[in-house]
Amino acid sequence: MITCDLCGKAKDCQQREIDGKEYDICFECWEPLAQRLKGKGREKLRETVFLPPRGVKEREEKEPKHIPREPPIIQGGIPVF
Repeated sequence: MITCDLCGKAKDCQQREIDGKEYDICFECWEPLAQRLKGKGREKLRETVFLPPRGVKEREEKEPKHIPREPPIIQGGIPVF
C-alpha cells in the first residue's frame, strides 16, 4: 500500500509521470484527472528541425549584380584600338 499523492489515503497506487515529475496516484483519483486532461496536451512524437547557425549568411555572390541605368560590363571581348 502506498499513500496517494492526490487524496492522501493509503491505497494501491501506480506511479504516473506528469510534467517530468513522478506521482503515486490511485485509480479512483486517476480516472477523473485523465478525463479532464483528455484531448489536451501535445503529441510525444515531434519532428526535429535543424536551423542554420546564427550569424551565418547564405553564400554571397562574388560578382556584383548589374546596376540599373548603367551599361552592362562586357569582359573578355576583343580590344578596340
